[in-house]
Amino acid sequence: MSFGKLLALVLGLAAVAFAARYALTGTMTQDPAGATQPKRQLDDVRAKAKDLERQQQKAADDIADKANAR
Repeated sequence: MSFGKLLALVLGLAAVAFAARYALTGTMTQDPAGATQPKRQLDDVRAKAKDLERQQQKAADDIADKANAR
């Protein structure tokens, strides 16, 4: 096999690999909004956890106030 044929084969395989990757990912660049999605989800979970903690503390305080009133 000559050098020219080998070079054409390697470049052809590289082009096929690039086309396959492009087809599978849709684009070759990263989605900037996708990088912040996990952070947004984590922030939502933290906010919900703080809200639940606040509700539980209020319920515990109410129970303590009722127990002290008796």
